[in-house]
Amino acid sequence: MVRKRLLLLLKPMDAYPTPHELKLSSSNRCKMSQVLQFVYDRMVVHKRAIRFCQNILGKKSIDSQVVCRSDVSQPIRDVDLVITIGGDGTLLHASHFMDDSIPVLGVNSDPTRPQEVEEYSHQFDATRSTGYLCAATTNNFEQILDGILENLYEPSELARIAVRLNSKPILTSALNDVLLAHPCPSIVSRFSFRITQNASSGSSLLHSRSSGFRVSTAAGSTAAMLSAGGSVMPILSKDLQYMVREPISLGPTPYLTHGFLKPNETMNVTWYCSEGLMYIDGSHVVHSIRHRDTIQLSSRVPTLKVYLPPHLSHNV
Repeated sequence: MVRKRLLLLLKPMDAYPTPHELKLSSSNRCKMSQVLQFVYDRMVVHKRAIRFCQNILGKKSIDSQVVCRSDVSQPIRDVDLVITIGGDGTLLHASHFMDDSIPVLGVNSDPTRPQEVEEYSHQFDATRSTGYLCAATTNNFEQILDGILENLYEPSELARIAVRLNSKPILTSALNDVLLAHPCPSIVSRFSFRITQNASSGSSLLHSRSSGFRVSTAAGSTAAMLSAGGSVMPILSKDLQYMVREPISLGPTPYLTHGFLKPNETMNVTWYCSEGLMYIDGSHVVHSIRHRDTIQLSSRVPTLKVYLPPHLSHNV
């Protein structure tokens, strides 16, 4: 029997306080010490989850390699499965180095505890990790892993966004969304956009003065797009959703500031500010854009194969 090759990709620890920092802060018995204790507990829980998963993997007929997500800078190849331990951010980071030949399983190492959120609601936000795309926690990791190794589960294929800047492809494909905006949030973003289909002329050219422009996948439609008033899309949809952020003037066609792109359509944007930024999946990847730069966005890029949580995979 051929041994499976597995890459274990870990959320880094550098965001957490050290025990020394916690000791210094706790001496003043103030609210900050409670916050730091909470954050320190998150680190402890994350470390325990890593050890737990490694112990499970050690009992299986697999060869595994452990890498911190901050150390990944080249395409992931020559493995049969990627397992991320952290939250959605770690899975997003992994996706930027993966094509559609390798599936990924997300393990939420520190799920939010509703009772804890309620307990500290008058003091600070005690939300932990959402793990929207993570199918596993320490509670079911071995069960999910065994199902994958025994070919009982099939990964789902999630759409991503192909990005071209001035007709040159950007190597990173977005799993959640792409945001175009001025570096200063109080400065107006000026741009024009139109949708084309199979290189035809497409829709009318629309001119915008706003806070920016966002395009999301179905997976990203529950994040910033939803917060801005967008729609939740079926998780396996290959369509994209777009929205002009806070348009200054809606003009005669306000309904065109929000809509959807079909797989055979491309969003074409021309930027008219002296400077701007293109954010791919939040702050994970950022590119500078300049006056008269053109950006093309579409879903014509290899999908990402993800083992989804049961509540998502059962609804597709």
